[in-house]
Amino acid sequence: MPEFSCLRPLGLPVLLAACVVSAQPVLAQEGTGGSFVETFDKLDKTFWYVSDGWANGAHQNCTWSKNQVQVEGGVLTLGFKAQQTADRAYVCGEIQTRQRYGYGAYEIRMKAGSGSGTNSAFFTYIGPTDKKPHDEIDFEVLGKNTNQVQLNQYISGKGGNEKLVPVEGGADTAFHDYAFIWEKDRLRYFIDGRMVHEVTDPSKIPPNPQKIFASLWASDTSKQWLGSFSYAGPITMQVDRIAFTALGQACRFPDSIVCTLD
Repeated sequence: MPEFSCLRPLGLPVLLAACVVSAQPVLAQEGTGGSFVETFDKLDKTFWYVSDGWANGAHQNCTWSKNQVQVEGGVLTLGFKAQQTADRAYVCGEIQTRQRYGYGAYEIRMKAGSGSGTNSAFFTYIGPTDKKPHDEIDFEVLGKNTNQVQLNQYISGKGGNEKLVPVEGGADTAFHDYAFIWEKDRLRYFIDGRMVHEVTDPSKIPPNPQKIFASLWASDTSKQWLGSFSYAGPITMQVDRIAFTALGQACRFPDSIVCTLD
């Protein structure tokens, strides 16, 4: 369940200087979601929407299934396995927030799945279904090479901003911390507390508030991107924590990038 207590009060200037992302106000955004820390003691379905009964397109070889979303022992597990549905041979798991979020710090602690043709993703997205342009910010671990993660942004449906970044020890062998700090004129990506990429071109930074997603899926057809798919048994992606800290607010847990950023 999301946790809304703040570890460092805003009334203390010294601590505030150490913990906030920026003192800049959020401008021209209509995000409805506030800061939170989700530790998955349970799955709060008033906060999270569980994708179920459809796929994102012909490229996806699995149908989203609520049965591939499980929470136990403070860990969210998203699954992928062989199971025939109406038009696909596999099922897979995804959650998304019901609210939209604007400028701030987005964080996940996760252990990716593995296997060529698969994608373990943490991202924000908004699009035509929500009567908005397609804007997106991505961390995607492509199962063909789990020693790296792909970063990307879409602005009004235009991508082409991919960057591959190494993940020390492998994204599928242990939990790692992934974060991005999204501001009006700057976007910074972090892995395990270290900045790995910075975008300062405003034309490559999405402007619209977005929903937060975690998903595990696969494709038979996206071979150049994801690698050739070959099913070798069930796959899981595990998530220990997801958090959002709105721009200008204090950090919400000790390991947050908002607390540790120099």
